[in-house]
Amino acid sequence: MRIVMLESGGQVYTSQVYLVLGDASRMEDVNTLVDVGQDPAILASVERAPTGVGKWPVEQVVLTHSHSDHCALLPRVREAFRPKVFAFSPNIDGVDGLLRDGDTIKMGDGYFEVIHTPGHSSDSICLYNQAEGVLFAGDSPLLITSPTGTYETGFLAALEKLCTRDVRRIYFGHGAPLTEHCNQRLRESHSMAAGGLAAIGRQ
Repeated sequence: MRIVMLESGGQVYTSQVYLVLGDASRMEDVNTLVDVGQDPAILASVERAPTGVGKWPVEQVVLTHSHSDHCALLPRVREAFRPKVFAFSPNIDGVDGLLRDGDTIKMGDGYFEVIHTPGHSSDSICLYNQAEGVLFAGDSPLLITSPTGTYETGFLAALEKLCTRDVRRIYFGHGAPLTEHCNQRLRESHSMAAGGLAAIGRQ
C-alpha cells in the first residue's frame, strides 16, 4: 500500500487529502481518495501522482465526514475522475453508497474496516487497515490530553474499539501523521476521555 498526501495550493483552507494506491498499481487495486478537501489545487496533485499506467487516477472517494473543508471539492472531483463515492452521511450530494460501522471497503490493495466515531460530527468515521496498522482518523479527536473534555458515549465506545486494534500509523484530517507509539497514545486518550466522563458522573 502506498499513501500519498496530496499537496494543496496553500491559498484555501482545506483538510488533508490522501490518495491510497496499491504497491504495484495492479488493475484490481482501487485508487482511492480519502476526503477531497476544498482546494482546487488538489486536482493537479492527483495528476502528478504515480497512479499507474492504464488505470483511472481516482476510482473511488471515501469521505470521513460531511464538513465542507473535507468534501466541498467533490463536484469537481466527480467531474474530473468519475469515481464512486462513499460516506457515512446520506446528506452529501454526489454520494453513491453509504458506509456503516463494521463495513469493509477496499482502498488501494488493502481492506479497511469502517469504524463509526461520532463526536466531531455525527457522521464521522475512521478507516482501519489491519495488515499495515494504518488508521485514517478524519477529524475524530483521537489525541486527548486532558480529562476535562466531554465526549458522547458513542465516541467513547469507538475509541475503546480502536484501542483493541494494532495501530502503527495515524493519518489525520489536519496536521502531520503520527508514526510512533500510536497504540499508547490511543490508550492514553481513552483513559483521559473516560476519566472526564467519570468526573461528570460524580457531580
